[in-house]
Amino acid sequence: MNKCCNTDHPHCTFWVMPDEHVCEGGHQQPAAAATLPSSYELLKDARGARAVQPSAARAVAEAASPYATAIRAPRPQLHISGFDPRAAGGRQTLKMELRGMPQDCAPQLSIQLNSELIPNGAARQQFVRSVDGDWRPVFVEFSSRGKEHGQYQINTEVLSRQAGQPERKWECTFVILVPRQDASLTDIHRIFLSTHKNVRVMADDASIARVSAQGGESMDIDVTARNAGIAHLDLSAPQGKIDLGFSTIAWDEDLIELETPYAGATHPHPSRSASMVNAAPETGMQRHIRLFAMDECIFGRFELVDPEADVLLTHYSTLGPDSAGLTRRLSGRHAVIRRGAQGFEIEDVSRYGVLLDGVWPGKNKPVPLRLGMRIELSASIKGIAALVVSAIMPHGVILHRVDEGASAECFYVLAPETHPGYPVPRFKAAPNAAALPLLMHHNGGFWHLDQLTGKETALAPGVQLDKLSRMPKLTRFASDAYPEHWIIRTTGVDHNTVAAHDFQTA
Repeated sequence: MNKCCNTDHPHCTFWVMPDEHVCEGGHQQPAAAATLPSSYELLKDARGARAVQPSAARAVAEAASPYATAIRAPRPQLHISGFDPRAAGGRQTLKMELRGMPQDCAPQLSIQLNSELIPNGAARQQFVRSVDGDWRPVFVEFSSRGKEHGQYQINTEVLSRQAGQPERKWECTFVILVPRQDASLTDIHRIFLSTHKNVRVMADDASIARVSAQGGESMDIDVTARNAGIAHLDLSAPQGKIDLGFSTIAWDEDLIELETPYAGATHPHPSRSASMVNAAPETGMQRHIRLFAMDECIFGRFELVDPEADVLLTHYSTLGPDSAGLTRRLSGRHAVIRRGAQGFEIEDVSRYGVLLDGVWPGKNKPVPLRLGMRIELSASIKGIAALVVSAIMPHGVILHRVDEGASAECFYVLAPETHPGYPVPRFKAAPNAAALPLLMHHNGGFWHLDQLTGKETALAPGVQLDKLSRMPKLTRFASDAYPEHWIIRTTGVDHNTVAAHDFQTA
């Protein structure tokens, strides 16, 4: 007799009687199945051939198998190990490894995990390819302390992004069991193995169980011997790594590749800097929301002609902006904000210094940004321009002015070509930043991301913005970070006059 060979039912364990074309479960058998030798004959031939020339015997067996092509084609899988349900209420560490990923994917892949078990609801890691082509494993820690016993989903998303190629995404969802505090190890394994193992062999009451794994790309086998039973497991035939789990549990999850929106598409209005202008800002809102997406965003002095900085700062007094006066005590290149290895950081590159929470960090010494940090430009004369870090997002930071220009402008400094993923990882933000829309820079331009639905809307002149979530009313998109400068250049009106009008209107 042979086991079921129907490719649509790879886990079927029913036997096929000789000269029958369907198994006992009613699954149709391929025509080649009738000529396949029995398991006893395969075992006998394989043992005889292995004694003479093991590698040749395996090559002949693989070539003769009707499923050789399907077996050789690997499927992307996420191998999860290290889970020990006995550590209920304590810290756990999951080891995750990638297997069977396409060779043309990016050399560095990001993995996003979302679950109630993970701190802050989400975790983000990076898979890095080694020189020999394998993937370095990543580790995710969580704790089930205080959690109700039961099953918890962990949604996993693997992203591949590289220049010149469309974005690729794989997803899988697996379940973690949080047992009761008084659950025994036998109960835990019985629940888990009943859902994850496709072969179960038991030896009871002095019986003998023999299992010989002679082939197959992936096998999940549960072998139990009790009451003087004997179990013999032969794993000499399969090639590659063999995972034996005794105190912990390991399993594979298939990664399903999904079609991603806007994959390989260009933005309808490419830009690295832009702004959103509010015609009638409400109390606490800003007239201009300035957007920047650069590897290094330079803050410096306002200059109408040939500015050295990206973010052009002007001193504001109680009477409004003053592009002369104290503004001239700002350097053309005063400070730089960039994304470093430890997150977003700021560096003083000026002649006059920068105060971070009242302390000068020193010139050319990057300092990580933190929520609520006060940034004063400059250190020699206070009150010229003061900013506060109001939000630190996975893909950027938001800065608000806390001087007399607080109602005039705020700033988004975003990492270029960076998608935060969906669902968006949780991040802390001050109330004035939490009320602003979630924006990102991707595929060459700026996008609005709806945190509830995941819908992405390209920002461009003429796009109706009032229907987007958290978007202030009477807001329009401008393709220039400082659209008021265009009025100055075309009409010759003094900068202070235009800025004062905006300041008084706000």
